[in-house]
Amino acid sequence: MARLKLQMQISVDGFDPEGGDENTSWDEEREYSLNLLSGADVIALGSKTAADFIPYWDKAAEDPDNSWQEVAKRISQARKIVFSSSTDHPPWNKSVIETGDLSDAINRLKHEHTKDIVVYGGVSFVKSLIRRHLVDEFHLLVNPLALGGGRSVFSDLDGLLRLDFKKSTGFKSGRVLMHYDLSGSTVR
Repeated sequence: MARLKLQMQISVDGFDPEGGDENTSWDEEREYSLNLLSGADVIALGSKTAADFIPYWDKAAEDPDNSWQEVAKRISQARKIVFSSSTDHPPWNKSVIETGDLSDAINRLKHEHTKDIVVYGGVSFVKSLIRRHLVDEFHLLVNPLALGGGRSVFSDLDGLLRLDFKKSTGFKSGRVLMHYDLSGSTVR
């Protein structure tokens, strides 16, 4: 059965940095991203994120000068499930629109696949996944900045969300990868 793995950037105080980090060097994190994708064959996205995400990575996959080309090729070639309340979207590469119940669709995907599913967030979509306890692994890239407010993927929890620590990795950029699994003892 597949696991749903969230990869997302957050600030030290848990908010979406929304481009607030001026440190744009991501070269150290490239190998980590490639490794995460190597165990997956599906990418799950909300429709707002997909609108920019899919065309960006498709273009990067064709650019031999892009240092992230190998990652981009994996993203471009992966099957993408775009969750939306509407089917009115452009025909994105290797993607299908899912308009059904989020929990039912994710659980179906987990049972249909043996390789994992990677989620790249938009805050609203990720909040919905977390609130329903659908994320199995959290791969949070913590940026070395505090925002003091903003949008958090954890703001709509109905109760305690217990996570099991797996590992952390520091990068020269000041970012820290925090890897957690959803705890089996999470209060629901």
